[in-house]
Amino acid sequence: MRKKARGKYERRCGVDKASLKKVVAAIKRYKRFLITTHTSPEGDAIGSELAFYHLLRKLGKTAVVINESHFPAELNFLPGKERIVVYKPNLKKIGFDCMVVLDCSDLNRAGQVCKLNKGNKPVINIDHHISNNNFGIVNLVDAGASSASEVVYSLYKEMRVPFDKDSALVLYVGMMTDTGSFRYSNTSGFTHKAVGELMRFGFDVRRTYSNIYESIPFAGTQLLIKILSNVHLTAKGRIAWVEVPAKSLRHKKLSFDLSEQILSFIRVIKDTQVVALFRENLGAKKEIHFNLRSNGIVDVNKIAQVFGGGGHKSASGCTMAGKLSEVRRKVIANIRHNLKYLTAIAPRGCE
Repeated sequence: MRKKARGKYERRCGVDKASLKKVVAAIKRYKRFLITTHTSPEGDAIGSELAFYHLLRKLGKTAVVINESHFPAELNFLPGKERIVVYKPNLKKIGFDCMVVLDCSDLNRAGQVCKLNKGNKPVINIDHHISNNNFGIVNLVDAGASSASEVVYSLYKEMRVPFDKDSALVLYVGMMTDTGSFRYSNTSGFTHKAVGELMRFGFDVRRTYSNIYESIPFAGTQLLIKILSNVHLTAKGRIAWVEVPAKSLRHKKLSFDLSEQILSFIRVIKDTQVVALFRENLGAKKEIHFNLRSNGIVDVNKIAQVFGGGGHKSASGCTMAGKLSEVRRKVIANIRHNLKYLTAIAPRGCE
């Protein structure tokens, strides 16, 4: 006889039940919430925020969503986008009892929004990054989840809050974007099961994909071609990297972030194990952001942590002070070191 199936929302490696119950208790305890996420938010950050906002509203709570960064242009089709306020220093006083931070491994990644918590109100930390430092008074961090949206999905199931078309769509977008359209190793059977349930609400999957990945402005396409023509290979082709200086962005007037398109293209180069994108931040002198992607052999989370960043084993990033060439040399040297170490410990006949 087959063993009885486990609960519908129970994860294969487990949302920590004790943490889940603590978050539920906190949601029930407080009435007014401030929701935020990391700077330069992408699909999972926005999706998990909006889904959590819908959850609170269905429970009769008051909630406001405030981010430091502007709303990403490719997600303008999402319902509820008008609920997200962009932080300004002169923002009128926000009354809240609890702050909820989603998809952030470190509270500092939320940026200036943290200044709104002058009264040191309790913080709920909901995330899926293995590098999360458990900064909240309550921490719901599942490193086995595909996305923060998948963690919020489990919260819906735990609290028996019904989905609707809007909450299903934003959760789907969060899961899809953080799994590379369900191609990356963080995609699990649970992810597919959750997505299957969400798709029952009838949103247009094809149009959703097109809005996110097939809506690059023509100026962006020209810039993408220019950047990709300067990709470099090193370490016998096992490392691919490219630089994006601020001067190449300054006159393009792009609201569309090309980072994922660049990384997705580079990572398909044969025999490449790690890809790196180094970008000068506009408006911040000598500040460099780098993104790392791995085929799973090299743990790029550990590399990013060396420089104060973090993320996942196969996808991580960091922001550093310094010149573009200096940051690139340091990071590439660390990647080389990791590749040499892995080669040295590999069994005979393997690399």
